[in-house]
Amino acid sequence: MSDPSVPRGGDSTEPTPDPAERDAYFPSPYSLGQYVPPRSDFDGVQHEGAYTGGRWRILVIGTDERYLPMANGWLFSTGNHPVETLLPLMHLQAAGFAVDVATVSGNPVKLEHWATPPDDEAVHRALDDLLPQFREPRKLADVIADGLDDHLAVFIPGGHGAMQGLHDAPDVRTVLDHALANDRFVITLCHGPAALIAAGLHRDPSPLEGYEVCAFPDALDAGANVDIGYIPGDMPWFLAEGLRAQGLVVVNEDMAGHVHHDRHLITGDSPLAAHALGKLAADVLVERVGAG
Repeated sequence: MSDPSVPRGGDSTEPTPDPAERDAYFPSPYSLGQYVPPRSDFDGVQHEGAYTGGRWRILVIGTDERYLPMANGWLFSTGNHPVETLLPLMHLQAAGFAVDVATVSGNPVKLEHWATPPDDEAVHRALDDLLPQFREPRKLADVIADGLDDHLAVFIPGGHGAMQGLHDAPDVRTVLDHALANDRFVITLCHGPAALIAAGLHRDPSPLEGYEVCAFPDALDAGANVDIGYIPGDMPWFLAEGLRAQGLVVVNEDMAGHVHHDRHLITGDSPLAAHALGKLAADVLVERVGAG
């Protein structure tokens, strides 16, 4: 369920203090009223039981960091966005793909529970089903050591928490390398594409140079998200700027539910894209396994 301790709605654009940490803040009540609807746009799946082979799995790389340090020294109390995390997985699991959840450290996945649509029963059920894996994920290095050959795709959900600890993680680079070299897929949305920067760690050019990607627009994080108190200050760095510096091509300028498929990279721009991204990813992966 959504976090009842974080007020939503009303006129206040002041970020809400997080009592668990000094100088840490949740989004303002006004911003949550604008950004968190009662329900998502999920209206069912299209590939129920399409894959029955039992081999192929989806590796989910979640964020294990609750706080994103902002440029002013304040902390944004964040994590993975529940809609961006759960809606794509609802489609992929319904299609028949099993899920393995990992974090870089092996510590629990952090979720922005305040962003859970309060009246969306499908999202709540999906969260209940996956919560044990979110609470006890595998350490990413252990997943790599055991082998990635049975993972058809890696899914990196969004939320501002994805901006912390993924873009500079060697283990994330290893997973991306494996996907690119072995005809596997990378699925990500919103701020999750920050992890794609890891592909260029300690080398130039990045193997993702020239790939087209949808991502959360920098203009919102530099403007409206600060103005309405969704984030408690200026960003420490900007996502699209970082992706472009690695040679990726960001194809969207706004947040309107855009999704994009370039080769083995499947991306979306925001929570508005989560349902469409899940459908697209399921389409692509079901077609892939259907072809052998």
